[in-house]
Amino acid sequence: MSAAPSQGRVGDPLYLDCDTGIDDALALAQLVAARADLVGVGSVSGNLAAAGGARNTLDLLAMLGRADVPVAVGAHDPLVGSFRGGAPFVHGENGIGGVRLPRAGEPVAGSAAELLVRLAREHAGSLRVLAVGPLTNLALALRLEPDLPSLVQDVVVMGGAALAPGNISAVAEANIGNDPEAAAVVLDADWPVTVVGLDVTMRARFEDEHRRALAAADGAVPRALAAMLEVYFEYYTPILGRPSCALHDPLAAAVATGQVVPTLAPVVPLEVDSTDGPGRGQTIADLRSRFVGHPAQPGARHRVVLDVPDGFGDVLLASLLTLP
Repeated sequence: MSAAPSQGRVGDPLYLDCDTGIDDALALAQLVAARADLVGVGSVSGNLAAAGGARNTLDLLAMLGRADVPVAVGAHDPLVGSFRGGAPFVHGENGIGGVRLPRAGEPVAGSAAELLVRLAREHAGSLRVLAVGPLTNLALALRLEPDLPSLVQDVVVMGGAALAPGNISAVAEANIGNDPEAAAVVLDADWPVTVVGLDVTMRARFEDEHRRALAAADGAVPRALAAMLEVYFEYYTPILGRPSCALHDPLAAAVATGQVVPTLAPVVPLEVDSTDGPGRGQTIADLRSRFVGHPAQPGARHRVVLDVPDGFGDVLLASLLTLP
């Protein structure tokens, strides 16, 4: 049986799997600012097609001074069915709010799943995985290397909703709901997963003063991020009732690096509804054992983050303002 989920730290080698839209861009910048040992990035279709996500990732990494990080294009389609076109109404047509970054670099040969397997073998026992898009690449990597869970230290996922409503259906969060079959494979694998879902990410906010502070910064990266956020704010302002946005992927990155330590994150059984009914894409967490005196449920392996300290927007801003 795998070890308990890690509490997060910066020094271990980290593989990032993402669908680089606006909050992914914030998370990537945050990881670089935190000096995470980023050893590889894979793209997956989600916010936009996998190829476009890889392009955004390469260009942003170059601006961040990390053009050395290998980026691989991952799965275009989910395990079942076809990619449905992403979310340009949230992230803009190019995934980063229409901002045009200087073009830099090209993806490495091979798929994101192949890159993950290679890195896991090179860093056996120490590699950590942060997945902030649909989990297709991770599921494909498990097919390529059935022993992958024994090579990876732990997995942190931005996805799901244990108690909160979904954001693409009544119960499904987008990263899980866009490939429930892959999510089921990943959660069934024998590795510890920390799930950072809508229960906390919808309450982690960037306010207008945060965006304006980035726009006024000296660095080119903070200003580019501020420009991206204009589109993200347009989407979220009617939902949240004021100019602001949710910080989905950055919060998961902060949990992975230890910048944010959850205040409530029980280890529970967790599964995904991959049927074709109204519950498709739901993450079902057995939370009975969170209550004092209730016995732990059989199969409890994965940590579900239910609460984090307030003020993450300030923490993220301070980190991003250190960037060039």
